[in-house]
Amino acid sequence: MTANEEGLAALGAEIKRSSKNRNQRSRKGQRRSAGRSRRRRRTKRGVLIGLVIVVVLLAGGAGYAWHLANSLHRVTVKGLSGTATGAETGTENILMVGSTSRCALAQQNAAYGLCQGTATSPPVNGVNGDVIMILHVNPATKKLAILSIPRDLFIPNARAGGANKIDAGLLQGPTQLVAAIEEDFGIPIQHFVELNFDQFANVVNALGGINMAFPMTVYDRFSGLNVQANACVHLNGTQALQVVRARHLQYKSATTTSSDPHYWPQEVQSDLARIRRDHEFLRVLAAQVKQQGLGNPITDFKLVQSVRSDLTFDQSWSVSDMANLVLQFHSVSINSAPQLTMPVKVVVDSAGPQGNYIYKGGNYGDVEFTSQAQDLTSIQTVFGITTTTDLMTGQPLPAPSAVTVSVMNGTGVYNQATNTASALSALGFHTVGVGDVTPVGDVGETVVYYGSRSPAVEAAAEAVARSMSGSVIMGYDPSRVADGAMVTVVTGSQFTVNPPASSATATTAAAATPTTSPPSSGTTAAPTTTPTGAVIYPSSPPTQKLQPWDPRACAPHAPVAPGPVPTPVP
Repeated sequence: MTANEEGLAALGAEIKRSSKNRNQRSRKGQRRSAGRSRRRRRTKRGVLIGLVIVVVLLAGGAGYAWHLANSLHRVTVKGLSGTATGAETGTENILMVGSTSRCALAQQNAAYGLCQGTATSPPVNGVNGDVIMILHVNPATKKLAILSIPRDLFIPNARAGGANKIDAGLLQGPTQLVAAIEEDFGIPIQHFVELNFDQFANVVNALGGINMAFPMTVYDRFSGLNVQANACVHLNGTQALQVVRARHLQYKSATTTSSDPHYWPQEVQSDLARIRRDHEFLRVLAAQVKQQGLGNPITDFKLVQSVRSDLTFDQSWSVSDMANLVLQFHSVSINSAPQLTMPVKVVVDSAGPQGNYIYKGGNYGDVEFTSQAQDLTSIQTVFGITTTTDLMTGQPLPAPSAVTVSVMNGTGVYNQATNTASALSALGFHTVGVGDVTPVGDVGETVVYYGSRSPAVEAAAEAVARSMSGSVIMGYDPSRVADGAMVTVVTGSQFTVNPPASSATATTAAAATPTTSPPSSGTTAAPTTTPTGAVIYPSSPPTQKLQPWDPRACAPHAPVAPGPVPTPVP
């Protein structure tokens, strides 16, 4: 009998003992169990979402997922892709997402915003996807890879009614979020996982807490983070939650003289910076799992029990498939897995109040646009495809000559549709018409619309999108496809059509991209603006180095200080 099989047998015995004890409980205990079932139906805000539990189980070999899966709350998610084929045969993409629902929290916390609000503060009762990650697993090569999608990324199909930030999709349920990712990025999703506040804290607590080094004193009034230390600090689950939620972080550097955190430098990358820290936390968590020496069935069972009650899984992930996945990847280290963030272009529209982005007359706050070909490079790295592979099917993309394209001028820039159609024709696409549509605002993404979910039409849209650079994205909308074409390109304010292989330069079809990089620290910069008065920053990198103020892994044998004492959040 192998070590894994022995572990399964021992864990099974422990589970049976636990089940027997539960069966012997009184009616009062049964009522408590029913209460727990009701709690499983609550959706609370998730931070590292299912990634935490999946990686803990995979990297540590812990839990033997058949028992965990038997305990999970299931949710029906429509539109999940079936078994991968072609170049992606045998691989799976697991979408892991959280919820920002404060109303579902067992205990309200002013630091997160209150569901009912107060006399001086409005209610915070929206439902959004807080952190969105895709875990790609390849059993044939025993490789994992992680792609984070920034929550403020503006996409055409975020909601059933149209464009919005991707985090807004969860309001209409996981089915809509899955549809948005598959339709706008062409990324097939096989499974869905959701984790919440309590679950995250339970994972950390089940491991006995976690140690992280804080090079500087840091503060975030929204997450409650307030670490007054320059040391290796022991964090419990709640304190670790504050670290990974921080996206309005301020820090006290060596040159900071004020003791009031409101006057400290503030990080300006918001969600991108938080993703950077979340990836580092994941590495620290994996090291903690390894240090625990998980594999002891009693320890494993304790971890499983601590995380099972509020996990939400899609209806199609079977117990046997989950167990096989754990057993196949139990020895794989997360430190060896690529952890990338989809590159984006931060957008500031100065025509809106306080620099917010205005789209079709609506104010969407801070947003980000896609960034080709950087996005494609990251997708290739994570999913292991070539530039000519259809990500949805694993089959080769169609030849340009097999794709009919029409082009609509979406900005009002003179002759933009005609120039774009000409550039696409030079690549071999069959262009069938040009026209004009009403601009959505001062700036906008270039959208390659397609009107059928058939694999052939989606592949055609993907081929056209990959022929461009800049803020370019796909979008499913039959009403936007014109002139009998397979796809219709609606031009935006910042893109280029890639040159033919024999040409040295791209055909510019829009305003020049600003050359100023987005500031990465608390300092402010004066970015270059487009002729419209809006700002589209250059692409963010797929990986980012930790900044001097970011928490990180402690040095070996470093003394550990106790966790921060809770302090009121102003």
